[in-house]
Amino acid sequence: MKPAWSHVGICVSDIERSKRFYCEVFGFVATDFYDVGNDYRGLMEMSPDVNVRLLSQFLQLGDGATRIELLYFESPPADGPRTRRRMNQYGMTHINFRVDDVDALATKLRAFGGEVHDHTRTKLASGTDVVYCSDPDGVRIEVYSTGQRG
Repeated sequence: MKPAWSHVGICVSDIERSKRFYCEVFGFVATDFYDVGNDYRGLMEMSPDVNVRLLSQFLQLGDGATRIELLYFESPPADGPRTRRRMNQYGMTHINFRVDDVDALATKLRAFGGEVHDHTRTKLASGTDVVYCSDPDGVRIEVYSTGQRG
């Protein structure tokens, strides 16, 4: 069997806020929800003495080829910086969405707790308009339009 794309996971500080953000801004639809416990402790590389409680909310875009899993750790609590990673830092750098109108999307994104990094806005001679944004937890999101609708 060939590998098939499934989803990308994002650790979030507020699962309801992040669900609203991705659903309202990008049009995702909430699908499967899981309340995960100690059965997954080993998979998540957590010590046997840690009590795991994780809420997992899957979101689907369109036909389901694009899926995000929002992960909210009740126990142990998540930690680490909630800021965008440098583009030249090893590992995942960003997620990307093509949109019809970058300005309209940016307005909506701000309304649902995201941030638009206007200093990154780039308009190319080809008509492509692109800007970096971030979700409420600092995940870098690239938003672009080719200037063509649809």
